[in-house]
Amino acid sequence: MRLPHHLLLVLLLAGPPGRAWVPKDCRAPSEAACNFVCDCPDCSDEAQCGYHGVSPAPGAPFACDFERDSCGWQDISTSGYRWLRDRAGATLEPLGPRSDHTLGTDLGWYTAVGTHRGKEASTAALRSPVLHDAAPTCELRLWHHTATGDVAELRLELTHRAETLTLWQSSGPWGPGWQELVVATGRIRGDFWVTFSATRNATHRGTVALDDVVFRGCGLPTPQARCPLGYHHCGNMACVEPHQLCDGEDNCGDGSDEDTPTCRELEGLLGVTREHAGAGQAGYGPCRQPDPASPTGRHAATDFETGLGPWNHSEGWARNHSAGPRPPAWPRRDHSRNSAQGEAHGGPPGSTHRGPARPPRPTSGVSPGSFLVSVAEPSAPAVLSSPEFQASGPHHCSLIFYHYLHGSEGGCLQLFLQIQSPGSPQGPVLLRRRHGELGAAWVRDRVDIQSDHPFRILLTGHTGPGGVVSLDDLILSDHCQPVPEVSGSPPGLWAAAPWRQPSSLRPRDFCEPGHLSCGDRCVPPEQLCDFQQQCEGGEDEQDCGTTDFEPLTAGGWEDASVGRLQWGRLLAQESRGPGAGARRTAAGHFLSLQRAWGQLAAEARVLTPPLGPSGPRCELHMAYYFQSNPQGFLALVVVEDSNRELVWQAPGSSQGWRMDRVLLGARRRPFRLEFVGLVDLDGPGQQGAGVDDVTLKDCSPVTATEKDSEVSCNFERDTCGWYTGHLTDAHWRRIQSHGPGYDHTTGRGYFLLLDPTDPPARGPGAHLLTQPQVPTAPQECLSFWYHLHGPQIGTLRLVLRREGEADTLLWSRTGTHGNHWHEAWATLHHQPGSGTKYQLLFEGSRDGYHGTMGLDDVALRPGPCWAPRRCSFEDSACGFSSGGQGLWTRQPNATGHAAWGPRADHTTGTAQGHYMVVDTSPRALPPGHVASLTSEEHQPLARPACLTFWYHLSLRNPGALQVHVGEAERQQVLSISAHGGSAWRLGSVDVQAERAWRVVFEAVAAGVEHSYIALDDLLLQDGPCPRPASCDFEAGLCGWSHLAWPGLGGYSWDWSSGAAPSRYPQPLVDHTLGTETGHFVLFETHMLGPGGQAAWLHSQPLPATEASCLRFWYHMGFPEHFYKGQLRVLLNSARGQLAVWSMGGRLRHQWLLGQVEVASAEEFQIVFEATLSGQPAVGPIALDDVEYLDGRHCQLPAPGRGKRCPGQPAPPRIRDSVRLGSLWLARLPKEPGEPPRRDLPRPSPCPLSPPFLGRATPALGPSGAESALSRPLHSTPSLPDPGGGARRAGGRGQPARGAHAARCLFVMEGRL
Repeated sequence: MRLPHHLLLVLLLAGPPGRAWVPKDCRAPSEAACNFVCDCPDCSDEAQCGYHGVSPAPGAPFACDFERDSCGWQDISTSGYRWLRDRAGATLEPLGPRSDHTLGTDLGWYTAVGTHRGKEASTAALRSPVLHDAAPTCELRLWHHTATGDVAELRLELTHRAETLTLWQSSGPWGPGWQELVVATGRIRGDFWVTFSATRNATHRGTVALDDVVFRGCGLPTPQARCPLGYHHCGNMACVEPHQLCDGEDNCGDGSDEDTPTCRELEGLLGVTREHAGAGQAGYGPCRQPDPASPTGRHAATDFETGLGPWNHSEGWARNHSAGPRPPAWPRRDHSRNSAQGEAHGGPPGSTHRGPARPPRPTSGVSPGSFLVSVAEPSAPAVLSSPEFQASGPHHCSLIFYHYLHGSEGGCLQLFLQIQSPGSPQGPVLLRRRHGELGAAWVRDRVDIQSDHPFRILLTGHTGPGGVVSLDDLILSDHCQPVPEVSGSPPGLWAAAPWRQPSSLRPRDFCEPGHLSCGDRCVPPEQLCDFQQQCEGGEDEQDCGTTDFEPLTAGGWEDASVGRLQWGRLLAQESRGPGAGARRTAAGHFLSLQRAWGQLAAEARVLTPPLGPSGPRCELHMAYYFQSNPQGFLALVVVEDSNRELVWQAPGSSQGWRMDRVLLGARRRPFRLEFVGLVDLDGPGQQGAGVDDVTLKDCSPVTATEKDSEVSCNFERDTCGWYTGHLTDAHWRRIQSHGPGYDHTTGRGYFLLLDPTDPPARGPGAHLLTQPQVPTAPQECLSFWYHLHGPQIGTLRLVLRREGEADTLLWSRTGTHGNHWHEAWATLHHQPGSGTKYQLLFEGSRDGYHGTMGLDDVALRPGPCWAPRRCSFEDSACGFSSGGQGLWTRQPNATGHAAWGPRADHTTGTAQGHYMVVDTSPRALPPGHVASLTSEEHQPLARPACLTFWYHLSLRNPGALQVHVGEAERQQVLSISAHGGSAWRLGSVDVQAERAWRVVFEAVAAGVEHSYIALDDLLLQDGPCPRPASCDFEAGLCGWSHLAWPGLGGYSWDWSSGAAPSRYPQPLVDHTLGTETGHFVLFETHMLGPGGQAAWLHSQPLPATEASCLRFWYHMGFPEHFYKGQLRVLLNSARGQLAVWSMGGRLRHQWLLGQVEVASAEEFQIVFEATLSGQPAVGPIALDDVEYLDGRHCQLPAPGRGKRCPGQPAPPRIRDSVRLGSLWLARLPKEPGEPPRRDLPRPSPCPLSPPFLGRATPALGPSGAESALSRPLHSTPSLPDPGGGARRAGGRGQPARGAHAARCLFVMEGRL
């Protein structure tokens, strides 16, 4: 590329190499935009390019996290199945991710396609902007979230000129959570774009999300006035390293590094013609390490486009095109041309389109790129042999080659040297070995050979199941001098000396391939490295990770790097780091980060063979050193299928060797251990990393200790027989009481905590398990204390697991249960005399990042448990029996085709939830007959208690539901015979029992077809039963439901007290008792985030009323003049939704009285809604002492001594005829759980004129009343901003006329 004279002059006057020179007033030309190089000082030329340019540090990637916008990505779908920027906390889609990948919270953003309910197949396509010129090292990384079964196919494509390359496609299965995808684009000249698409059919829901799109290593080098010593100055004034010359890749950007005299001098010497410089990937391998800085001299290349060239001795290799049908793992592009179609013959290698983006034009004379692929049988490798060479003089012969290992962990490529020594035949010497899955990319490697005798180079490929081993672009330096062949027939592959097949590929004596022969037995592959010795000499457990790195096998650790770094054995005396190994001997070896020949991913990886299964005490002990700049790292990862779990990371740079150990725990086979490291070996200081003396201890899954049988545990000493599972990166941790976390045993001791934010975890949940236990009795009782606190806490489950059987769910709780410890128990049932061992498993699954789970004081005893105090029927029938009749049935209505029963349960509000139901139709239960449902025995009660339950009666008269409670003799305490409806209703009975007692529910049939009675959510609480919709919250919620509504963001009100340590702001005392031990309900609004929804607290269904009074005490804490929260009172009925009271939040550290008169011509529910009226701010909204006075008018509070609103006269006295408030209706939801939509007019702001205050309005109830007849806590409140005020009862951020009137009135009369 010829440079303009003015730019050339500027470059000559410029300083040392660095970023591109730009004028002060930067107006980058179109071809400089979106080319992965910051041509402008502020990197504005790289904005909206599918990423955001932010002047990254050298080597830093360009990325898009979707937090600000879509970075230029556009939806190009042609159907209703489309991509949209979304956030878990704002979406109405319950099937999408619960958090983004960037932040790991529900406040982070991503782009996604939601559920599409169309009946035809459709594709949602997301396309990047037009990008320009990608370097050979260009790599695209992204994270996608796809539930298996939701989509038929995912595809990533690159369009360049007239060709669309499929970089990746998959039809699943996909793992849970966010999955990483890494693809290499190779060198792309000119304009191109990338498209990510999801295809669904009529049977798939189609939910897919995409986040953190990263372009790494894609920018070409920029022009420089002069290059560092030894570098090559390209024709376009860029600088490249000497080893990048003649390597088959366009590193300069204009092809000049592949078109030098050095590269051309020996063309044709071996009867091959160099094709133009292609672009592709790069890689390297272990073995003897040549100096990457040394030039390679003149080169000759074989690209297999027209044949095998001089590599004409081949067995098991076939020349294939990258176009046409192929197995899934095969290369979609060759390396020489980086194309499935090739390029027009005769075109200049560096030609590229410059100027504005234009539509691709078709190319003519195109032929598909070619490469070699192994087609040998699994029992024998494919072998490719070079001609006979002689290294010239003192120089070495260098071979650069590109290989492709993908689709199988069993694939292997080896490079051997066959010495042609006269009189002393030798077997092939292994110089390089690449094994396993290296990704769908062409990987570069290089070997340097020094030999005094003629030699041949042998490349052998062994294909694993479903995988492929391929070769392309074999490039020889001029110091590989060919030896003329003797006339006559060409020698065979092993003419010089018999070749002994490497041991890794030989059958093991009489054993099948892959089996290990030891003595007279054959050990199958699945029993190798399983931590259980099968061979007397332990051969089956050798090279399984434990090693001091002295043997050449390195304990089975094998490098899988594809970049500029690799792991390899190194003598301590040759190290640039600590002068001795972990054993402080200079003669010892250790595993070290070293330079390599690749150009792909920067980090180096080394893995063990497949291991496991492991036991719960399994640990890895090691010595390590790590010294690096802040960008470097050293980490240990556990790889299981497609899941990668980070289990350890070096805390920082160290000056010498350190010892550490890592708990691996119980894991299923197969899993692999992987060390990942990144340092800058060319940077300042003695940067480096090493690992030595790796030992896997106590990993046998069958070795048991006395502690393993300790199920009962208070966690004060340790975790007893409980250990953490490894479902995801979230884990249960034993912690000491501090801050918001306190134990149950003493309040100052230890307990187990699951907190998804400490440390941050992206996984959906965590497991806590026991070792297999032997039953001590046919029935055992497991009791424990649990703590579920937070508005997005999720679900805690207790599971019984037996080998070979499906898991049995014993107990579960969903959602917040307040900042309080609760006791629970479950009965374990065992087959008498079977002796079958079992495991217990606690599984915590989170819904978001706001909340924690705790466990403490677990106890196991023989015999059954008492009947549970709470039963939701989600996990079992809770011990209820129907006396052999079998008329009562536990069921969900997930299919929607149940013969009888409600459409949704009460616990979850979904069709998937369970309840108990009895069919009262005549064919099932004749008229007057009774179907009984009897509980297990409840423990005696020390004081009166309240038993509440939710019941559902069919629209057609089902008969009567009778409740009996008693000890020796049962007594009827309640009978319900009203007609049913669409809602669940609350029933309650007071219970007193000094001895063991039972509760019996009896359904007395009325003989009506299609009728039923259903039960759900039984709860036994201390204290007398409260009046309907009234509660002081001391013993619980009194029938008020805080079920998280998915359509409102899935947030819940919580239950707490001032004395309970909490991570969320809350009142210091309650209103009922005025002490810190009293309880209240609250919601912290800051977690809603931008665009957040709301949290609902709704009452039981209440009967129609002409006039009733709702009184409550509320507490808000928001910054003065910056209030963001809003508390509203809504009435829900079959006609819609009515807002009757509203108040905006502000800093008032006191309990305030609110009251509102309600009326409804039909059954209704009262809803307290906590929401935002603007951007989030830290501040709680709390409620206490809610009182519903049926049939009674509200009484105004006594006048106070507070100040009046500025500029307002004294308000008139409000009589019963005054009606303040705002009326609005909403469409009823068509589906269960769908919240009504709200759309309100904008009323007048506060302050209001006196004429309005005295005028009657047709609203439903009197004004919401606010009073300062309260217990002040601290601080002296000041008058609010006259221009601000409570938000209206409709949308967020809009004032409500009635609410403002009430506020102004009582500020004047009652503000302290």
